[in-house]
Amino acid sequence: MRIESDIKLGFKDVMFRPKRSTLKSRSEVSLNRTFKFMHSSHSWTGVPIMAANMDTVGTFSMAEKLANHGLFTTIHKHYSLQEWSEFLKDASTSLYNFIALSTGTGPKDSEKTELILNNHPELKYVCIDVANGYSEHFVNYVRATREKFPDKVIIAGNVVTGEMVEELLISGADIIKVGIGPGSVCTTRVKTGVGYPQISAIIECADAAHGLGGQIISDGGCAVPGDISKAFGAGADFVMLGGMLAGHDESGGETIERDGLKYKQFYGMSSETAMNKHVGGLANYRASEGKTVEVPYRGSVDQTVNDFLGGIRSTCTYVGASRLKELTKRTTFIRVNEQENRVYTK
Repeated sequence: MRIESDIKLGFKDVMFRPKRSTLKSRSEVSLNRTFKFMHSSHSWTGVPIMAANMDTVGTFSMAEKLANHGLFTTIHKHYSLQEWSEFLKDASTSLYNFIALSTGTGPKDSEKTELILNNHPELKYVCIDVANGYSEHFVNYVRATREKFPDKVIIAGNVVTGEMVEELLISGADIIKVGIGPGSVCTTRVKTGVGYPQISAIIECADAAHGLGGQIISDGGCAVPGDISKAFGAGADFVMLGGMLAGHDESGGETIERDGLKYKQFYGMSSETAMNKHVGGLANYRASEGKTVEVPYRGSVDQTVNDFLGGIRSTCTYVGASRLKELTKRTTFIRVNEQENRVYTK
């Protein structure tokens, strides 16, 4: 047993230090980025924010709406081949740049992924998603997927340490998902005691990935627009959102009406709700590692997207970054004990 005594930081522990700026307006800030990938010939240009591959967030309708803003969606893995075919039949060619097919690492996952990609070779992005990216089986699965689909951009995760980022990149992944336990409906840290504060995880993993020419996604923990900015400031190339995109018309989950108010169901993909829905219940050898909550209905996702994009542009003006790419170079974080005055916060 050993203890690492240096302090690890989450979003609530830091704030940006403002700096002099020549920018006159938020409108001067560009949030678009262009990435080339380590193993694939594809390149990508857009606003590097992603909808999580949860069945209450990573929906086809969410993908269509977010693509209009230049945002990316990792489509959840529970759509059938027929549903994929019906969706892509009417999809614009530009949409293929803003969606990823998600998969697990089981034999059925592998068969289904191969079937969908063979039927729709125009799909460029594959997200191999497991809760624990530290297993040898996962690394081998990433390597086998790279050999089978050499032209695809492969997203793999989740991990939180630099050495595992390096191993997955060397094994064939292009982009690594970073985050264990920070999500609003994730209970992994409570059930297992395992986790890593997200700002420190991003800093460590970004350093490892960028040294090899790979990218990382900060996955989980963003509760407000400022957290998205902090993730970018810490070095994340992409930021993945779950709870911030829940509760909208485009979100999945059952709609519930109570006392004249509407709510939408939102749950973690390791929750008992998800297990009951997709695999026939919770296996007797595992515990539920996710919550099921009711999110107030929020209408179209457009207004939410405009709100957090406006917040990120404002962050950039405070630190003098005219482009999102410059934000991490212009970032100095200060350690804090409080974030806001909560007198009038319910």
